[in-house]
Amino acid sequence: MSEQVIRVTLRDLQRPVAEDLERVALELRRIIAADFPTIADANDHLLRMKGKLFRPTLLLLSHRAAGGADRRLVKLAAVVELIHLATLVHDDSVDHSALRRGMPTLNALFSHQVAVIMGDYLYSRAIIELVQVGDLEPLRVFARVTNEMTIGEMRQLEAHDKLAFSESQYDLLIRAKTASLLSGACEVAALDAAAPVREALSRFGMLLGMAFQITDDLLDYTQPEAVTGKPSGLDLKEHKVTLPLIAALPRLSPGERRVVSQLMTTADPTDAQVAEVIQLIEAAGGMDYARRRALDLAQQADAALGVLPPTPAREALRDCIAYAVERRS
Repeated sequence: MSEQVIRVTLRDLQRPVAEDLERVALELRRIIAADFPTIADANDHLLRMKGKLFRPTLLLLSHRAAGGADRRLVKLAAVVELIHLATLVHDDSVDHSALRRGMPTLNALFSHQVAVIMGDYLYSRAIIELVQVGDLEPLRVFARVTNEMTIGEMRQLEAHDKLAFSESQYDLLIRAKTASLLSGACEVAALDAAAPVREALSRFGMLLGMAFQITDDLLDYTQPEAVTGKPSGLDLKEHKVTLPLIAALPRLSPGERRVVSQLMTTADPTDAQVAEVIQLIEAAGGMDYARRRALDLAQQADAALGVLPPTPAREALRDCIAYAVERRS
């Protein structure tokens, strides 16, 4: 992939599969519909705050790049987004987050109990749809992925000594929590393809997912709430250790480490504390290191696509890489 900065919008990526994505949105609405009032109200809110359908987009483009013609494609793409929504609902409840994409989270709007049950509801609906597909392979892939994501969340909760959290532990975490679902989406798109193509797309999704998450963690440090839809420095406020901080820590003086440690032991850090730590991380090169790491993973993801024949869909997947590492929100 060229080192030249490429500005690719999500709308650019989605243009080749726009009609299918409209069907995915309708399929999502059909799948999560319920007569129970609280679930119906929660579903309405979820559909208003649903994401940019990046994971379904990846699945649809990967399917074209693999030369597939699977009639179950829209349903599988909807299931990917359903699993993603379920994890967001549970994550927001675990983190006691009040905002997601600039809107109140389910736990803020309803309660933590409702949010946990709604996450379970979304997972169960995904399972029902996968069973109706009548093929064990998609179910096998997504069952593995959801298990990996759950273990990843537990791994994060068990990180007691925040400042001892290593880069290798961080890699395991983002592979499980973010990259595994992108990898699963790309793999499910190629279930009917030859084994090398399926493996290449699975690897592409994993590498892309890791680059995507590192970029997301960087945005938390660098972008204001108006852009990301959540408060700047939220990860630090929630005592989450991500790659910029991990990379910066060995380069901080004892006094600077004490500043970071104090933030991590303060129940509700102030904006001034967060801003000071962000300045320390940037001065120590933590953000630059994270950017280089994201670009390296992006180049590896690009190389994984070399197995695929040259098609417009393969080039669109390459654009997905540029979008993942160069986006601003």
